[in-house]
Amino acid sequence: MQVLVVGETPLSIEDVVAVARQEKLVALPASTEWRELIQRGADFLDQLLQDEGVIYGVTTGYGDSCLVEIPPHQVNELPLHLSRFHGCGLGQNLDLISARAVVVTRLCSLARGYSGVSHALLERLVWMLNENIIPVIPSEGSVGASGDLTPLSYIAGALVGERDVYHQGQIVPISRVYAEKGMQPLVLRPKEGLALMNGTAVMTAIACLNYKKAEQIAVASTCITALNVLALEGNPSHFDEVLFAQKPHPGQQHIAAQLRDWLNSEVQTEHQSSRLQDRYSLRCAPHIIGVFEDSKVWLRQFIENELNSSNDNPLIDPVNLRVLHGGHFYGGHIAQAMDSLKIMIANIADLMDRQLAQLVDYKMNNGLPRNLTGATDERLPLNHGFKAVQIGVSAWTAEALKHTLAASIFSRSTECHNQDKVSMGTIAARDASRVIVLTEQVIAALGCASVQAIHLKGLDGKLSEVLGAFKTWVLQSFDYVVEDRPLQNELQQLVDRLENLELLQSGLVR
Repeated sequence: MQVLVVGETPLSIEDVVAVARQEKLVALPASTEWRELIQRGADFLDQLLQDEGVIYGVTTGYGDSCLVEIPPHQVNELPLHLSRFHGCGLGQNLDLISARAVVVTRLCSLARGYSGVSHALLERLVWMLNENIIPVIPSEGSVGASGDLTPLSYIAGALVGERDVYHQGQIVPISRVYAEKGMQPLVLRPKEGLALMNGTAVMTAIACLNYKKAEQIAVASTCITALNVLALEGNPSHFDEVLFAQKPHPGQQHIAAQLRDWLNSEVQTEHQSSRLQDRYSLRCAPHIIGVFEDSKVWLRQFIENELNSSNDNPLIDPVNLRVLHGGHFYGGHIAQAMDSLKIMIANIADLMDRQLAQLVDYKMNNGLPRNLTGATDERLPLNHGFKAVQIGVSAWTAEALKHTLAASIFSRSTECHNQDKVSMGTIAARDASRVIVLTEQVIAALGCASVQAIHLKGLDGKLSEVLGAFKTWVLQSFDYVVEDRPLQNELQQLVDRLENLELLQSGLVR
C-alpha cells in the first residue's frame, strides 16, 4: 500500500479521500528539518510556561473565560477538561470513512509546525490511521467558528483513553483497545487539547469527500443526458461547437464537448424527432452541469487552502518564537464552498428529475412505452414500470432543493457573545452531504431508466464507447424491467457504487 507523508508538502483532496478509504497509509516526514521545526514549537511553549508567560488556552480559560487565570499547578489538567466538557455531541455519528478523513485533515494542519504540539501527539494520530482505530465522532454540535470544538473533542478524548472508537468492525471503548495492545493513553501537553479541537478539520474533511462525490455526479449526469438525448430522439445540434464557442464558460463548453463526443452521430441522424428545439432539460444540460464544472477550480482552491492551513488559535510561530492570536478557526471559506456546492448539485438533481418526467410520459417521450415498462402487449395493463420510481425521484429532488438554503447566513452569537459571529461551515458541509446522497439516489434511478429507454428503443449496440461503458456499469446492479418488481435493492447498490464509478478511473472520461 502507498504511504502518504504528511507534514512537509501540501495535501490534495484526493490524498484525504485515499486515506479515508484506507487506500493509503500515512507517515510523518523523516527529515531533520521538519522534526526540529516541530520540536522548536513545543520547546518555545515550555519556555513561556517556565517564564510564566500568559498564553490563551494554556494559562487562561477558554473563550469568554480568557480572563480567568489558570494556576500553574493546574495548567497540565486544562487540556483534559477541554476535551471533557465538549463531550456533548449528538446526532448521527460520522461513518468510518468520514471520521478517518477528519483525523488525517487534523493531522495535516498540526504537522505544519505552527500549533506547538509534540511529536508524540502526531505519531499517535498516525498510529490511529494506520491501525484503523478511529474515534467515533457525533456529527452535530459545531457552529464552525472557534473550530469544530465539540466533534473534534472526540479525537482528543480518544487519545487520552476516553470515548469510543471504530475498531475491527465494532464500536468499542478506546480504553479497551489500549489495554489489549499494552499501550498507555496519551497525556496531552499544555495547548495540545486546544490544538486538536480549535480548527476546521470536520467541515474540511467532509468538504473533501463531498467534492469527489460531486465529480462523479457530474460525470454520471452527463452520461445520462446523452442516453436520454438518444432515447427521446433529441437534437444533437444543441451541443454544437460553434454554438458553445459563443458563450465562453470553459466548464460549460467541456460538458457540451463531452455530449458531442459521447453521442453517436449515426444514431442521432437515424433517430431524431421533428421537434426543432428540445425541452430545456436536454438542451440546457451543459449550462446546468457546467456550473459545477466551472466552479471546480475555486471549490478546490478553497478546500485545499483550508486543508493545508494552520487553523487553530493561538498559533505558535516556531521560527520567530512568537504567540500569534487570531481567528483562523473560522470556517467561512468552507461554508461558502459547501453552500454553493449543494445548490449546484441540487440543480443537477432537478435536471435529472425533469428528464425522467419526459421519459415516463407517453405524451412527450417520442414513442417509448408508458412509464418505460418492458411488458408485452398482453401484460401491459398490469405493469407500471417506472411510475413509482418517478415519484421517488420527485421526492428526493424536492428534499435536495429544500436543503439548499445557505447555512452560512444563520450565524448565531454563542459562548457569552465571545463567538458572536460564526461560520456554520460544518452545518453547510453536512447539508451538502445530504444533498449529495439525495442526488445520488436520483442518479441511480435515472441510470436505470435511461438504460431501460435505450434498450426499448433498440439502441443497445449503437452506443459510443463511454455510453456503452456506463450502460454496462448500470447493468452490473440492474436488470431490465419487464414485469413489475421492487427496485429498492438495485437502486441502493447503484448509490453505493457511484462514488467508485469506473468511468473516471478508466481514462475514457477526461
